[in-house]
Amino acid sequence: MNDTLGIIGSGNIGGAVARLAVNAGIDVVLSNSRGPQTLRGLTDILGPRAHAATPAEAAAAGDWTVVAVPFSAVPHLPADALAGKTVIDTNNYYRLRDGVIAELETGSLTAGELFQRYVPGARTVKTFNTIYFEHLISLARPAGSPDRSALPIAGDDDAAKESVTALLDRLGYDSVDVGATAESWRIQEGSPAYVLPYLSDSRLPFFRDPGKSADTKAICTALEQARRKH
Repeated sequence: MNDTLGIIGSGNIGGAVARLAVNAGIDVVLSNSRGPQTLRGLTDILGPRAHAATPAEAAAAGDWTVVAVPFSAVPHLPADALAGKTVIDTNNYYRLRDGVIAELETGSLTAGELFQRYVPGARTVKTFNTIYFEHLISLARPAGSPDRSALPIAGDDDAAKESVTALLDRLGYDSVDVGATAESWRIQEGSPAYVLPYLSDSRLPFFRDPGKSADTKAICTALEQARRKH
C-alpha cells in the first residue's frame, strides 16, 4: 500500500511529515510558495519517493493533503484543488507572525474553524500542530511500542478522521480524538496539550529539549486540563 501524501508548505513541519511518510513507504508530493525548483535539495534528501510540484498539483496528487503554511498564507491556498480532499490542517495562529486576526483574537472561531472557511468543500482534520517538528521525527515509533506517543486530532468528518488516524498509525503515532473542529481550541497554542506533553524538561527551551514520549493517557490528561480563554 503506497498511497500519496500531498504537502503544501515544505518547511519544518511539512518536511518532517514528508520524512516520516517516505520512511513509511508513502510517496510524497511537496510544494511551497516559491516553486518546485526550490525544493530540489529536500527531494534529493528524501529520495525517489519524493517529488516537487505546485501547491495545486500537490493537492490533486494526494490521498491526503497536509497544509503547513503560516496562517497568514491560508487565504491563498488552492481551494478548488482541495475541494473533496482530506486536508490535514497543521496550522497555528501566532499574532507576531501572522498579524492580528480579529476572529481568533476574540475567540469567536477556533483557528481550525477559520481554516475551514478558506477551503470550502475540503474534509479538514487538525493535527501535527501540537508538537515541535524535531520531536515529531524523533518520537515516531512502530505500532505496539511501549513508548509510542499520541497526537490529538480534531475534525467534523468522521470518515476523514478515521483516514487520518490510519495515516498517523503508519507514520508512528497513536491518535486521540478531541472532537469537532469547534473543540480544537483545546489544542491551540498555549493549551496544556500544545508542545508540553512531549518535553522532558519544561524549563528548557523546547528546541533544546530532547523530547519524551506522551501516550494517549498523557494527551487525554492534557486535554482535560484545557480551559477556554474567551
